[in-house]
Amino acid sequence: MSHDKKLNQLEATAICGNDISSSCLYVSALSIAYAGQYAWVALLVVGAVLFLFRKIYGEVVGALPLNGGAYNVLLNTTSKRNAAVAACLTILSYMATAVLSASEAMHYLHTLWHGLPVMWATVGLLGLFLVLTILGISESAKVAIIIFLTHLVSLTVLVGATAWFLAVHGLDNLLANFQLPVKGGSIVTALFFGFSAAMLGISGFESSANFVEEQAPGVFQKTLRNMWVVVTVFNPLIAFLAIAVLPLAEVGKHTETLLSHMGNMTGGPWLGTLISVDAVAVLSGAVLTSFVGVSGLMKRMTLDRILPQFFLKENRRGSNYAILITFFLLCISVLAITNGELGPLAGVYTISFLSVMAFFALGNFLLKGKRPKLPRPVYAGIITVTLAMVGVLVALFGNVKIHPEYLVVFLQYFIPTMVLVSVMLNRIAILNLVMSAADSLAKHFPRISRYGRLTAHRQLRELNKQEFVFFTKGDNVSNLNKVMAYVVENEFTNRLKIVTLLPEGEKFPEDLLNDIRVLDRAYEQVVVDFVTMDGKFGPELIDRLSQEWNIPKNFMFIGSPGDRFPYQISELGGVRLII
Repeated sequence: MSHDKKLNQLEATAICGNDISSSCLYVSALSIAYAGQYAWVALLVVGAVLFLFRKIYGEVVGALPLNGGAYNVLLNTTSKRNAAVAACLTILSYMATAVLSASEAMHYLHTLWHGLPVMWATVGLLGLFLVLTILGISESAKVAIIIFLTHLVSLTVLVGATAWFLAVHGLDNLLANFQLPVKGGSIVTALFFGFSAAMLGISGFESSANFVEEQAPGVFQKTLRNMWVVVTVFNPLIAFLAIAVLPLAEVGKHTETLLSHMGNMTGGPWLGTLISVDAVAVLSGAVLTSFVGVSGLMKRMTLDRILPQFFLKENRRGSNYAILITFFLLCISVLAITNGELGPLAGVYTISFLSVMAFFALGNFLLKGKRPKLPRPVYAGIITVTLAMVGVLVALFGNVKIHPEYLVVFLQYFIPTMVLVSVMLNRIAILNLVMSAADSLAKHFPRISRYGRLTAHRQLRELNKQEFVFFTKGDNVSNLNKVMAYVVENEFTNRLKIVTLLPEGEKFPEDLLNDIRVLDRAYEQVVVDFVTMDGKFGPELIDRLSQEWNIPKNFMFIGSPGDRFPYQISELGGVRLII
């Protein structure tokens, strides 16, 4: 995807729309399983919650138009540790997306080729996209548009054929379904569990935030609107039509391929075949989106030194093959543990995805409190954010209540991931512990002790030598103290450049130098280098200093700019906001 030519509304909507609209192929069956004849109401409530999130995402990403989703929001409003939790949840969400989409695609293909071994075919599809992404073939906007428009046409034809079927055969089946006992004993219970399961239908809504920098100005808001319209129209409508033409017991027999079964029944084999082919294409597009998305996120985490540096290894085509192979192996293990069953896969997917949505709402609160002066095109009210967060937390609780065992599967991946990240974030303390242990072994095992000390000392020196930069406009001592505290708590370094830019002929304030001297003594573990230079702050200066000093842009910090700041945060190349 070219960074010179920005994506227009149709291109951007198609890329993220393939992800979220693929849920139409399985969310109706899941919702009906828990809410029965009232599944369509549950899906309408999901659409209402998603409407609230349109403003939440619009405000957060409008203020911080950078790739990375929830990870990037928390990185710029709170600590690196909190951002790492959101990143781990996003990785799990990508894993579940890839496995669930691949499995669903092969179930639909199985309706066309009954001899297809679904489990092995799912492994094969994941392997295919591993190879394609390693070769550097990422999602093309033109291909995405074709898949997306074909998908919308296919769903529209299915809706039309089903409506015609009902006009001819009447509503007897619908009335019969509404005569059945309500699942769970009451409408409230049915809607609660149906809503919880149906929240899977908005998974993929966060995908547009992960490539916002590649979108033309003003496009991001439109992608949110377009995704909301698609899922709010099609998901409840398809669920209602399924209840109208199929007995509820029959829906349960076709959980993985409900739409193609509806097509066979209402339009004939040709429509069932069309839906199956469309499903294979759009679900495969969601698999590819997962591989591309997780590669970008894990690379960003590695550059921020949250993940091991070997993930940065690239092949000749510029693909981070270590990330892609690791992701593929994790996907295969999820597939093996869940045995390819839709329920557990959807459970892991929903828990991780809803957690990411909750973090996004939390990020919105933090943005209001910590970055109030950042300009933003949309503002989500406190009540809007609160209602949205409550909706997500209710759905999260409902999913755990439905299947507590799915939480165990989720934790089997989340806990080891967080352990790895915690080790990476606490390397200084661990290496100091290793040196202490080596000292205690010196008397009895001198060779092991010497080797341990040398290795730990080398690692510490490597970590600490990376310089960081903070651009100051003459901040008071309180703000500079926050900068020092942030660096000590979140970064591995003992070197910090504090840079102030002066108009020609102007001298820096003497108080600033005194404040820096005080902080230099207070934080003795960090050597502060005070730099003054002529020039104007902006993308060109950041590019030049990054090359001259060999300091990555994501290791450069600024305070929160005001509404007169002449640049968007995305133009600064990854410079972080820390106060």
